[in-house]
Amino acid sequence: MAQWEKLRQLESVYLTQVDELYDGEAFPMDVRHYLAHWIEGQDWDRAARDHDVAMVLFQVLLENLDIQHSRFVQGGESFLLQHNIRRFKHSFQVWLSMGMLSGIGVLLDGAEELLCVLVREELVQWQRRQQKACIGAPDSTCLDQLEKWFTTEAECLFQVRKFLKKLEELMGKVTYEHDPVKKQKPALQKRVDSLLTSLLKSAFVVETQPSMPQGKGPLVLRTNVQFSVKTRFLVKFPELNHAMKVNVSMDREAPLVKGYRRFNVLGTNSKALNMAESMSGGMVADFRHLVKIWVGSRLHSAVVEQQVCLILDVLTSSLPVVIISNSSQQQSAWASILWFNMLCLEPKNLLFFANCPVAMWPQLGEMLSWQFLSSTTRGLESNQLDMIAHKLFGKQQNYDACKISWTKFSKENVPNTNFTFWVWFDGILLMVKSHLENLWKDGSIMGFVSKGKEKTLLKKKQRGTFLLRFSESIRDGGITFSWVDYSPTGEPDVRSVQPFTKVDLGQIPFHEIIRNFQILEEENVPENPLLFLYPDTPKVEAFGKYYTEKSGGDNTRGILYLWCNESFGILDAFYSLFTKNLTSFLQVELIAINLSNLPLSFQRIVNTLSTSKLSWFSYLKSEYF
Repeated sequence: MAQWEKLRQLESVYLTQVDELYDGEAFPMDVRHYLAHWIEGQDWDRAARDHDVAMVLFQVLLENLDIQHSRFVQGGESFLLQHNIRRFKHSFQVWLSMGMLSGIGVLLDGAEELLCVLVREELVQWQRRQQKACIGAPDSTCLDQLEKWFTTEAECLFQVRKFLKKLEELMGKVTYEHDPVKKQKPALQKRVDSLLTSLLKSAFVVETQPSMPQGKGPLVLRTNVQFSVKTRFLVKFPELNHAMKVNVSMDREAPLVKGYRRFNVLGTNSKALNMAESMSGGMVADFRHLVKIWVGSRLHSAVVEQQVCLILDVLTSSLPVVIISNSSQQQSAWASILWFNMLCLEPKNLLFFANCPVAMWPQLGEMLSWQFLSSTTRGLESNQLDMIAHKLFGKQQNYDACKISWTKFSKENVPNTNFTFWVWFDGILLMVKSHLENLWKDGSIMGFVSKGKEKTLLKKKQRGTFLLRFSESIRDGGITFSWVDYSPTGEPDVRSVQPFTKVDLGQIPFHEIIRNFQILEEENVPENPLLFLYPDTPKVEAFGKYYTEKSGGDNTRGILYLWCNESFGILDAFYSLFTKNLTSFLQVELIAINLSNLPLSFQRIVNTLSTSKLSWFSYLKSEYF
């Protein structure tokens, strides 16, 4: 016996509950009664799990209602039954349409929420990471995950758009009064197009900021010198490969301020987005041979334009660039890029330097550390940053609240010098990158340590302990070393040598200078006083891996420091030194320290030595440094 027949045989109290269950338009009693056999023969559990199965059963339900209506007509049933069956079918169709439209509305609510997360949070965070990465921060700028999210949402919105297009086609074939599709479709179409437009406009980004092949860093460009920039469209549709055109221009909305110059871009400034130029298969346009003409000294931005399938112009801008006309301007230009991207959260603010904000020390210290990290893979440690902070702000209990202006950073000279803080710091960075990278990376160079701190550290250590520090008085970077010795009474004596510059290090590697450094004291015997790298690492252990093996006496080069006083027999000392100890040296630098007056006979010896078999000989008179 069918389930429905069993229900109809229940007691009246239960039949009342059954009547209440099927009371209303959601699923009328007549439909349950006349289609009972078909209804009870379907797998509704599966339909509840599978939307496609549910839609098939729904269409069959409508067909069965048509069949039942035909039976009523043929059987001469009451007009009311015929009308009700037709009305039930219409109600189900309206319910389905309303359900679909409501579902689309819910879907668009979710899409709008996701779009806000993507554009206002994830994309903004990526842009800030890219901005910091341009000035050396180790932040990831990979776009692959963002591309997946943008593409997935775009696919969803395009499917909704396609579905609404199909509904529009159906309305052209059949519709009725108060059709909910006809009423609600325009609003849904407008909403999905708005979301899609916002998504596509945000999906076009500059993946690689403008840069020159041999530049100091990105965003510093030189007139009449080639540069490159790469754009990427985060909506990855294979069918759009080579279908979208990209154009590059300069300063579409340039500010109308005095001294601001416009630029033109020469070269191939129009390309199609394609997947061939990307390692990850993304939709990119890589412009590699662009050239700027004219010249200015303010911030500019490159603008990239693209057309997509909605006949929509999509624009994106690079971070502001500084354009120079001479390579000597790179140092100051890079300082501008550092300051802007460290502090500015509005990349399109081309008037940033018209009212330039100050930097807090934690911001500046982090940025300075990034310069070493990006150049040598080793940043600055806290004690090194403390020395720099002390140099800038004087002695403080805590530097976190200290502020520094753009002028003090790059315009004003450091007290008692003829160069700015940035010139000094950048000179050291260039020297380390060019000549001292390995020693810096393995931590051998303490570097940023003051003379006072240096003496405090060394006085507590054993004889021969030395450390390496950067000079504070040389414009383009200098490095020196200091060591501790002890008097017969046990008093510590910290000694230093005159700093070595990039020119010096270009002639002799610094580790060889440390290896062969010798002094001549009153015992008339040269010795190397450098025994332990601070705090207690044997010199050979610290530097041995960098030593160049000797292949013969003629390949040896040395730096000899004559450490004596006026009462010492200077002529005898030199005679003994060069006849007994230096016969194997091909290159010798002699520095006489603490000699206020040199006899003429000493000068004649120097002249004789400089013209002897020594191919390179220099004499430097200096006071103790």
